[in-house]
Amino acid sequence: MTTGREAPRKARPRAPGRGVPLALLVPALLGLAFLLVPLIALLLRAPWRSLPEQLTSPEVWDALRLSLLCATTATALSLVAGVPLAWLLARTDFPGRGLVRALVTLPLVLPPVVGGVALLLALGRNGVVGRWLDAWFGVTLPFTTTGVVLAETFVAMPFLVISVEGTLRAADPRYEEAAATLGASRFTAFRRVTLPLIAPGIAAGAVLAWARALGEFGATITFAGSFPGRTQTMPLAVYLALQNDPAAAIALSLVLLAVSIAVLAGLRDRWMTAS
Repeated sequence: MTTGREAPRKARPRAPGRGVPLALLVPALLGLAFLLVPLIALLLRAPWRSLPEQLTSPEVWDALRLSLLCATTATALSLVAGVPLAWLLARTDFPGRGLVRALVTLPLVLPPVVGGVALLLALGRNGVVGRWLDAWFGVTLPFTTTGVVLAETFVAMPFLVISVEGTLRAADPRYEEAAATLGASRFTAFRRVTLPLIAPGIAAGAVLAWARALGEFGATITFAGSFPGRTQTMPLAVYLALQNDPAAAIALSLVLLAVSIAVLAGLRDRWMTAS
């Protein structure tokens, strides 16, 4: 005879796939096939024998070089401006913070072409800011390599901000408070305490921003155009090559696919341990 309340029995975990309703299994498999079949088709139709020749052609190399350069520069700009912005949203309370956060994340859902039009209206030769840049400094941003960098930064920075802000909210602020009690200024506490704590989040956000910048198409072609060697990045080269040289388009697509897989592999441990 037992006294007191009996401990609840621990439910046995079900075997994987056991008791899955057919009404859920069938659409799940269809969805999986819908996502995987195009990628498999890309691999099956790839010109593997001529792939080295395709990737070493001058046009493809120019697009690769420009894409890597612009994506890396856009990521650097995102880090310089995005990390302080994420800290501002996560650690300070000011009127309209919710609105600012919504505006920061707006490029995530905004059609890229609309983002390119907005950049033209702001930074074009007759834009709100661009007219003064042209009149005072003789700087013209549209249809230049700098324009590519700005377009990629516009669409990529929100990924970094969201990642870093989430990491900051999860980090214990008492470490910063302890540093402040020891006489450290707020910036010193941020540099010596907060940055090491959120370094994994910054790295993950930077990788996501870099991958997003590398694959940007709509805002780039709208704001910077597609000039070989100057503004024609890999996605633009894929689109143009598909009309005249499908083998080159497939080769460039394989490079972008490899980069995406590398990004997923690099973030796999972070995603799996996030729960």
